[in-house]
Amino acid sequence: MARTTTRAGSTARRGHLGTHAVLAVGTTLMVVPFAWQFLTSLKTLSSATRVPPTIEPDWHWSNYRRVFELLPFGDQFLNTVLVAVGRTAGQLLFCSMAAYAFARLRFPGRNLLFGIFLSVLMVPPPLFVIPQYEIMAKLGWLNSLQALIVPGLFSAFGVFLLRQFFLGLPRELDEAARLDGASPLRIYWSVMLPLARPGLLALTILALLWSWNDLFWPLVVNTDPDKMTLSAGLAALQGQFQTDYPVLMAGSLLASLPVIAVFFVMQRHFIEGIALSGNKG
Repeated sequence: MARTTTRAGSTARRGHLGTHAVLAVGTTLMVVPFAWQFLTSLKTLSSATRVPPTIEPDWHWSNYRRVFELLPFGDQFLNTVLVAVGRTAGQLLFCSMAAYAFARLRFPGRNLLFGIFLSVLMVPPPLFVIPQYEIMAKLGWLNSLQALIVPGLFSAFGVFLLRQFFLGLPRELDEAARLDGASPLRIYWSVMLPLARPGLLALTILALLWSWNDLFWPLVVNTDPDKMTLSAGLAALQGQFQTDYPVLMAGSLLASLPVIAVFFVMQRHFIEGIALSGNKG
């Protein structure tokens, strides 16, 4: 009996070691690009383009100053924050309302309509660019923040994510609220939303990341550097014949720091929300 227990303990320890080894390799693969980005941002252009590449930086801190000289970094940072916050707030409101309707309300054609929503996820996003651009042009919104915010106020994935979360909540809560005379809107706002906090936080992080990293749409609707987001502004640093990679890496690192900080602060809620959203099919 003792030998069996010892053998089982040894097997479990080997399993834990294997798991930690795989996680360590994965962590290294994720950290190395950021480390290389930081080291490159401290090099000169000749050092950054040297073949074979070198790891040692030149401690060229002036690259960070040049980012602010070449770009209206402050204005573009503010534009990025406003766009990310606006899109995220819109998705939290509209996606949660639609998800609640699909998960908790009974109405004809509910499953068919939800299937149509999911089919949007299979359509390549570039197909929406031309009609969305024409709408923005007819509204006179080109080179404006609303052209960046309004098309991102809703997402089919956000509806799917929150619907899965709402399906995991006990239906007795709805019945108890109805017995107390609460309307569907009151149940959604006062009962369901507070309980869906992990799912809402997960969608918050995903929406922030998507909005912060969005490049294609800002390049299409905005040509004024003062109205661009950071992703579009940094793309302007890539020249046709030559690119100052250290300055580009410095700007990219500065643009990445806020979302990295947000993820580290909210990572526990993000993982919890994604895990709980898969409880119901």
